[in-house]
Amino acid sequence: MATQITQIDNAESGLTTLRVEGDLLPDDARVIESIAIDIRSETGNQVLIDLADLDFLDSDTAPLLKRLDEREGVEIQGVEIFLQSMINQVERNGRR
Repeated sequence: MATQITQIDNAESGLTTLRVEGDLLPDDARVIESIAIDIRSETGNQVLIDLADLDFLDSDTAPLLKRLDEREGVEIQGVEIFLQSMINQVERNGRR
């Protein structure tokens, strides 16, 4: 299934949610990263990436999501257990 990204802006809270559905592969994660960085720089909003409706998360995508979380301050929610296990695996393998 193709990746679908829906942007939901909440002006009151200063939060933009990017709801991601479908399969998340590295190229898709790079697009999401670019969108999130642009949103932060253009609006000043905090960015939340909602992965609850994701069907597939490629293992090569985990380092990209980790970088978004750690370096860009983007919050990620929706697949916490799966994502945390992938992040742990990446850390063990020393991939960045």
